[in-house]
Amino acid sequence: MSRVEDAGTGTDAGTGADVGTGTGRGSRTGTGSVAARAVSPLWTFGLLRSELSTTFRRWRTLALLGVLAAVPVLIGIAIKIETSDGGSVGGGGGQGGPAFLTQITNNGLFLVFAALAATLPVFLPMAVGVVAGDSVAGEANAGTLRYLLVAPAGRTRLLLAKYAATLVFCLAATVAVAVSALIVGALLFPLGEVTTISGTRVSFGEGLLRALLIALVVAASLIGLAALGLFVSTLTNSGIAAMATTVGLVITVQILDTIPQLHGIHPYLFPHYWLSFADLLREPFYWDDVLRNLGLQGVYAAVFGSAAWARFTAKDISA
Repeated sequence: MSRVEDAGTGTDAGTGADVGTGTGRGSRTGTGSVAARAVSPLWTFGLLRSELSTTFRRWRTLALLGVLAAVPVLIGIAIKIETSDGGSVGGGGGQGGPAFLTQITNNGLFLVFAALAATLPVFLPMAVGVVAGDSVAGEANAGTLRYLLVAPAGRTRLLLAKYAATLVFCLAATVAVAVSALIVGALLFPLGEVTTISGTRVSFGEGLLRALLIALVVAASLIGLAALGLFVSTLTNSGIAAMATTVGLVITVQILDTIPQLHGIHPYLFPHYWLSFADLLREPFYWDDVLRNLGLQGVYAAVFGSAAWARFTAKDISA
């Protein structure tokens, strides 16, 4: 019951017998106090705060953030061990890796870029897929969704709050990787001027600002996936099924993006431009693929967000 009370439903949850058809919410708007609370900005903020609290208090969420923060630690230690005898990363040039990977031993700030490049294709999308897939289906499986809908928030506002909470997790996950990488990089490697991919040098302060910009772009690269996961979550009452389906879609789409014969559809797949953030390490910035990535994420967010809204507002909530 505390989950419902946090969302502002109080003791009204016990009267939600008709939530499945949508009539339960309408029957509770007769009193002035409930109607006033329905349109109050404070009520909207309280709903979002409840969703954020529920998301970040779960042990699963904390475990995901912990795993993401551990990735830069492992990368940093591995590179430190590999180069301890004076050798280079990869044993001679680091062929096949990002251009900035070999720069980590010269400047620990490059560990931020390397860690984001390592986690974005796999770890970050899987973590977001778990949180987004569980957002609605998990509530339905736990039996709390119908009681949340008794509150005068409305289905649209509740869905928006859940999507906003997922987007906050996208940002938190990206920040966890970036901050961990920055700390580990500063502890294991020297810091100083940053050599860009173009070969020019910028100050450490400017490099730090670029790292912040890149982290924001990486977080924004996940908004399309968050909307896709939210849509999948509205299709089932099983949180595990929704999470597995979302993660499975991420893996499938990334496999499709590597098949040369399907090059015609590659620009329309949401992960295609994910690593374009490396262009922000050029001098001057190369924005073309970065903007294509952000535009593509916006399209996915609009399409699957609308599909999630259409499904959720018409869904018969029986649990």
